[in-house]
Amino acid sequence: MWIFFAAGSALFAGATAILAKCGIRKTDSTVATAIRTIVVLVFAWIMVLVAGSQDQLGSLGGTTLLFLILSGLATGASWLCYFRALQIGDINKVVPIDKSSTVLTILLAWLLLGEPLSLPQGLGVVAIGYTYGRASWIGLALAVVVFVALLDWRWIPVLLLLGLAAIPFLPETICNRILTITNTQDS
Repeated sequence: MWIFFAAGSALFAGATAILAKCGIRKTDSTVATAIRTIVVLVFAWIMVLVAGSQDQLGSLGGTTLLFLILSGLATGASWLCYFRALQIGDINKVVPIDKSSTVLTILLAWLLLGEPLSLPQGLGVVAIGYTYGRASWIGLALAVVVFVALLDWRWIPVLLLLGLAAIPFLPETICNRILTITNTQDS
């Protein structure tokens, strides 16, 4: 069930970037963030009331409240930075950098919270990291392999054989790119 919510999160996050870019063309990014925050606030409280969770407010401990407040401050800072970056930069450059928070979050959860990081998950983090540069196609290929491995590892040999069989059919530009992967002069 969690995967549907994760996919929904990705879908809405993608829509958020496009809608935000359209909404901040003729307004200050700080005002845009404030308006967005009001909408999120109203929507969140509607969801609390619909779910019937309002009775849990009285049982929040001091530590829980502190961390929720700190998380809210971090969210606000993130949104302010994000909206300003969207306002002055191209969406196709801002969003990938913003989404690098995925790698940072996974690593911080491992370092600070002691969450386990298995080899496939570690490879997934590396794959995501590789999608932010010249070798982005390697990251994508590695991400596909990790995804398949997490679903059913028995498909890995099939993927490897298909990948090897595709080599003779690769265009010359791709072959040249593979041969010059360590060259950062034109990145």
